[in-house]
Amino acid sequence: MAGQTVTYRSMQVEDIPQVHLVERKSFPTNPWSKSIFLSELTRNDAAIYIVAVVEERIVGYAGMWIILDEGHITNIAVDPSYRRRGIGQGLMGELTRLALQRGAVAMTLEVRVSNAEAQRLYTKLGFEPRGIRKEYYQDNKEDALIMWRELGEERTNTGN
Repeated sequence: MAGQTVTYRSMQVEDIPQVHLVERKSFPTNPWSKSIFLSELTRNDAAIYIVAVVEERIVGYAGMWIILDEGHITNIAVDPSYRRRGIGQGLMGELTRLALQRGAVAMTLEVRVSNAEAQRLYTKLGFEPRGIRKEYYQDNKEDALIMWRELGEERTNTGN
């Protein structure tokens, strides 16, 4: 598997079955349904969803909503067998690029307080903890850490 090329592109309706497989592997206790993904792609004008593809197989996805001048990351997941290869970082980079294209000046996300690995990635990418949402996760009432990233420097370096 080493040396495989990862490509990133917009999620399409026909991608939902493969995306849902990644979702169920990543969040077995409380996965989004296929109908939620369909609704996000077809009914939510604020939504942007992308996929990571290796040899025609979707191995990760990410989504965000652009609300005014902020990118609110809704979810990000990488198939467990493809983790620790930079795919999550690649997905976040693509979301950042797309947020900047839409005029965002900041990005935010929530992450489980117990998910140290994800928090390390987000911190590496410039996100900072800014608060806690008590009992945010419905499956086990776990708190969420709210993280923010200002996009000031990237906005001046986009060349647009």
